[in-house]
Amino acid sequence: MVRALPFRPGDLVVALLQSPRERLWGRLLDLDASGFALRGVDLSPWEEILTLVRTGEADQVALATRFIPMHRLETLYLDEPSSGAPSLSETFRERTGREAVDFLGEPPSSTPPSDSRRNP
Repeated sequence: MVRALPFRPGDLVVALLQSPRERLWGRLLDLDASGFALRGVDLSPWEEILTLVRTGEADQVALATRFIPMHRLETLYLDEPSSGAPSLSETFRERTGREAVDFLGEPPSSTPPSDSRRNP
């Protein structure tokens, strides 16, 4: 029997990667056999991220839209409370006063801007 994965586009997730080792938190954009797309942040500077967002300097956070090949993925978690500990999105809301989905936002449009200087 084939089971559906519990991950859906738009879910907040935590990804543990290998080679090099990274921990990412963000909004899942897509997931398939080749890899996954994520709009999010590296968790290494988590406290700094919270401080920057809380003090109105969210534009200083290295928020990025990335594709990660499946061979780098070690573990993918839904961002949800566990054993009484709050989820990262709950911590984000409590510490910054902002909703994580609003902070992570939509990825930039992939449509190139129109160029009125086209060659004839």
